[in-house]
Amino acid sequence: MKIKLLVLDVDGTLTDAKVIYGSDNTEIKEFNTRDGLIIGNLFKLGINVVILTARECGPVARRAKELKCEVIQGAKNKSPALREITERYGAKLSETAYFGDDLNDYEAMSLCGFKACPANAVPQIKEICDYISYINGGYGAVRDCAEEMLKRQGSYSDWLLMFGILPT
Repeated sequence: MKIKLLVLDVDGTLTDAKVIYGSDNTEIKEFNTRDGLIIGNLFKLGINVVILTARECGPVARRAKELKCEVIQGAKNKSPALREITERYGAKLSETAYFGDDLNDYEAMSLCGFKACPANAVPQIKEICDYISYINGGYGAVRDCAEEMLKRQGSYSDWLLMFGILPT
């Protein structure tokens, strides 16, 4: 397995699926920094990351900018968007990983070479996944799934070496 592209859902995957509105109608999202560390470094291992979400939200755009990855918001049907993304990045679907948690991810996830989800994903998503994290969405599940992906493709030691850690 050689993954060249990682596509990430937001609500329930990068976050705990809650939507919080401030009194001035601002939307608040909480992201896990451990997820961010690996997302922001996967490009060094030859893996591009794209955030793909059905909702539109300012904090998601900000987080994607911080992590230096592309974000596509408002994708109500994720399969056509996924096909456009893979074509643009020159990745086959078999070279694409998708991490999601809910029914609107199902069709697009089904097309990908590696599928992973948080522990609290819906049962239908769990059924199609190659890996189910032991961590809930928003609490480091993306990090766990990404590390498992790297292990399966033999590049986990390269990830550790980025931080001066010699693999055991």
